[in-house]
Amino acid sequence: MYKKILLLIIILFIITGIYSALFNRAPSNDKGIEVNDFESCVSAGNPVIESYPRRCTYEGSEFIEDIGNGLDKANFIRLDSPHPNDKVKSPLLIKGEARGQWFFEASFPVEIRNVKGEVVAQGVAQAKKDSLTEDFIPFEALLTFQAEGEGRLFLHKDNPSGLPENDDFLEVPIFLDGVTSQTPCTEEAKVCPDGSTVTRTGPDCQFTPCSESRDIKIYYYDSNLDKDSSGNISCGSKGLAPLVKKIALTSTPIQDAIKTLLAGDTDGAGKSKGLNTEYPLEGLSLKGASLKEGSLILEFEDLYGKTGGGSCRTNILWSQIEATAMQFPEVKRVTYSPDTLFQP
Repeated sequence: MYKKILLLIIILFIITGIYSALFNRAPSNDKGIEVNDFESCVSAGNPVIESYPRRCTYEGSEFIEDIGNGLDKANFIRLDSPHPNDKVKSPLLIKGEARGQWFFEASFPVEIRNVKGEVVAQGVAQAKKDSLTEDFIPFEALLTFQAEGEGRLFLHKDNPSGLPENDDFLEVPIFLDGVTSQTPCTEEAKVCPDGSTVTRTGPDCQFTPCSESRDIKIYYYDSNLDKDSSGNISCGSKGLAPLVKKIALTSTPIQDAIKTLLAGDTDGAGKSKGLNTEYPLEGLSLKGASLKEGSLILEFEDLYGKTGGGSCRTNILWSQIEATAMQFPEVKRVTYSPDTLFQP
């Protein structure tokens, strides 16, 4: 009787082992694939949940497809092509839409990085219509590359202030195929910072390089424009007049414009047009700038208290700075630090 019971137990163990081997074995064992991410989970033949992003399950674990940060940035920028994890060829035509604040002067930078983080292509996305709005605006960009393998496409919010806190970007994973496809150049023009336009040319459909300088407005003062009906000076922004100057093309045009104003009428162009300015002021310099949600804060150093004086003088001095900064569409308000400056 004891031997029969022991034999029955052994048979049950054998049946249980066979059942486990047939029905509970790991799906990855069939192909010898180590499952540690979404791609390997799918390659091993495991079930995929068709959500967005897609999910793959294996042995109680869930692996989520990498689609970048598109869902987090959808209220600011949206990409129509390429899609996350697309295999792309060069030249790559990028299309999408972004809100007006993502642009500066109707453009923003784009780049492709390889798996090592090295830049393999970079260029500029161009708005297809007026970007001076908070609504979504269509854009296009064309990038050429020779790299292959995994890559990341970055669409950076243009940051003319140059301050890290104003940086933002859309990141999209793609797979690079360095084989050049015969894609014709798009018929479009790029507006350069100085207002001129260039078109795409050559086998790589690159834009002709823009000028290395740009035009900005520096606001001077003309008392003849600042009189009321009785001929009295109003001491305000009514008397300001712009003078166009050319400056080097940099990533910090707002700060460059203010520094150009503070340097004064160095070339005499303002005086020749009947315009006046008290700048430069001895000991006054711009130390930094911060732009957030349209609010620009300018940090000055006034070693000798030269920004003080009568209310008329201080109001004109500050109005020049404010008007020069407000020419940039992303600037909605301007304040300064320390608040003891420009006081009567």
